[in-house]
Amino acid sequence: MARGSTTRHHHDGVTATRAALAVTVAFVANGLCFATLFSRLPDLRASLGLDNSSLGLLLLAAAGGSMLALPSAGALIRRTSAAAVVRAGAMTVAAGVVVVALAADFLGQAAAVAVGLFAYGIGTGSWDVAMNVEGAAVEHRLRRSVMPRFHAFFSIGTVAGAGLGVLMVAVDVPLTGHLGLAALSALAMVPMTRSFLPVEPEQHAAGSAAGAWREPRTLLVGLMVLAFALTEGAANDWLALALIDGYDAPRWLGVAGFAAFVVAMTGGRLLGTAVLDRWGRVPVLRATAVLALLGLLLLLLGPHPVLVALGVVLWGLGASLGFPVGMSAGADDPAHAAARVSVVSTIGYGAFLAGPPLLGFLGDAVGTLESLWLVAAVLVPTTLLVSVARQPERAPV
Repeated sequence: MARGSTTRHHHDGVTATRAALAVTVAFVANGLCFATLFSRLPDLRASLGLDNSSLGLLLLAAAGGSMLALPSAGALIRRTSAAAVVRAGAMTVAAGVVVVALAADFLGQAAAVAVGLFAYGIGTGSWDVAMNVEGAAVEHRLRRSVMPRFHAFFSIGTVAGAGLGVLMVAVDVPLTGHLGLAALSALAMVPMTRSFLPVEPEQHAAGSAAGAWREPRTLLVGLMVLAFALTEGAANDWLALALIDGYDAPRWLGVAGFAAFVVAMTGGRLLGTAVLDRWGRVPVLRATAVLALLGLLLLLLGPHPVLVALGVVLWGLGASLGFPVGMSAGADDPAHAAARVSVVSTIGYGAFLAGPPLLGFLGDAVGTLESLWLVAAVLVPTTLLVSVARQPERAPV
C-alpha cells in the first residue's frame, strides 16, 4: 500500500472514530429525553385526570408527530445532512418537553400537553432517522458491526432517564423541573453534530424514498421492525402502569420495573455485537423474539414476584436487538441508506402510532396487565419474519 493511501485511511479512521463518538452522544441524549418523558406517564395521567384510553389517545399526539417527520427525514438528510436534521430535531424535542411540563403543571390542559407531545414526536422522529443514517455511515466506514452498540447507548440513556425518574418521583419533583433537564440534554447535542462525517456528494443523489417504498425486502424489514418496536414500545408505555394496576405495586416500584426493563435491554445491546458476529442476524433475532415471548408469559402468568421480575428482564433482553438490526438491514447498501432507513423507520414507528391507543382501549376493557397478551401474540409470527434481515456478504477489505 502506498504511503499516501496509508495516510488517507488513517485520516478516515480518525474521522470515523470522532463521528462514532458524536453518534454515541446522539443516541444517549435521545434515550435520556425519551425515558425522562415516559417515566412520568403515571404522574401525567394523574395530573390530567385521565383513564388508560384517554392517556393512549394523548400519546397518539407524540406518535403522530413522529409519523409526520419520519417519511420526510430521508429527503431532508439528502438535501442537507444528517447533522443538520439531528440539530433541528434536538431543538424541537427540547421545545416539546418544555411545553408538556408547563401545560401539565400550570394549565392542567390535555390539549396543551398534546401540542408539546406533537412537537416532541416531530423532533424525536427526525432525530432518530438522522442518527441511524449517520450510525450506518460510520458502521460502513469502520467496516465492522457497531449499530447495536449505538443502540446500547440509547438504552444507557434510557437507563439514566428511568433512574432519574425513580429519584424525581420519590422526592416529588414537579414535571417542570424534571423535564427541563431533558430539554437541556437535547440542546447539548447540537454542538456535537460538528463531528459527524462530512457529506459525500453521492449521498444527495442516490436513493429516492418513493423507490424504497416499492422494494419488498425494505417493506418486510420495516414490518419486522414494527413487531419489535411494539414489543419494546409496549414496555415503554405500559409496563410501569401494568405493574401498578395489575399487581397493586406502588408508583416507585412501577417506575423501577420500567428501569429494570431498560437495564436488561441495554445489556442485550452491549452483548449484541459479539453475538451477531458469532451467530448471524437471523438466529439471534429469532432467539430474542422467543426470549421476549417467554418474558411476557412470566410477567402475565407469574404467581410470584421473583418470576414477574424475571419476566421483565427476559422481555428487555428479547426486545434489545430487533430495532437496531432492522436499521442496519435497511442500510446494508450505503448509497440508498437514507431512503431505506426512512421507510423502515416509518413502518416501524407505526407501532408507536397504533400501540398506545390500542393497548389503552384493551387495558380499559380487560385490564392494563392483560392487554399485553396482544404483544405476546405478535411475537409468534415474528420468529419467522426475522429471516428478511439476513445480512449480505461483505466485500473483502
